[in-house]
Amino acid sequence: MPFAEVRGIRLHWSERGSGDPLICVMGLGADQRAWVFQLEPFSEAFRTIVFDNRDCGQSSLVDEDYDLDDMAGDTLALADELGLESFHLLGISMGAAICQHAALRAPARVRTLTLAAAWGGASATYGEMRARNWAREVSRASREEFLETMMLLTLSERFFDIPGGVKQFKKLALAAPHAQPPEAFARQSRASARHDVRDRLAELTMPVHVISGANDVLIPPWKQQELAALIPGAKLTVLEGVAHSMNLDGAEAFTAAVLDFLASA
Repeated sequence: MPFAEVRGIRLHWSERGSGDPLICVMGLGADQRAWVFQLEPFSEAFRTIVFDNRDCGQSSLVDEDYDLDDMAGDTLALADELGLESFHLLGISMGAAICQHAALRAPARVRTLTLAAAWGGASATYGEMRARNWAREVSRASREEFLETMMLLTLSERFFDIPGGVKQFKKLALAAPHAQPPEAFARQSRASARHDVRDRLAELTMPVHVISGANDVLIPPWKQQELAALIPGAKLTVLEGVAHSMNLDGAEAFTAAVLDFLASA
């Protein structure tokens, strides 16, 4: 898996498949391994590019705070490094927020925009309080304790009834070879808290698909409905029984929704 030196940081990336390029941007605290259930089906139709965001996985850790617009700059710089003039863009959760900034910065380059488990903005006070809360919790809890907190926020109740599912999920997550340091999670969380482009979403003119999990308790479905309503012509798909981490918890339905939209677009 190669690295790209862009904008003073090192991004760890990989690709699979051929055809039109599809860049996938992952969410808060997760690296490119979280696309495990999508890589094969995506790569059957697209040149699928995944990468670790700054402060995660094998990409650079940074020392100072940043905004999601900076992370959008990383994404576009990686596209430059790979020689991609235009591409399909897919993001989930924080990755979807990053994609909004990227599409607003370079609309002519984004062929389609898929926003999963996404929001366009929120109360600054609310966002700052949540970021402080998570920073406090991640710094004082053990890795397993904080993992359990995030599992409860991002996975459906159905998942917890799968025999052995919780044990296996925790085993794989805790065995991750490049665990995110608590201070890096806190920086990503603070950047996410400052995301608000609701006053600019009407500028987006490329085909846009908002995918919402009906059982998402982290980003409530009404926030995702708000996002879709603010983007002219956006398609909204609601996945029943699916929670926030739809790439894992509702992988089959999520993957099909993404590919169906890209095929139609």
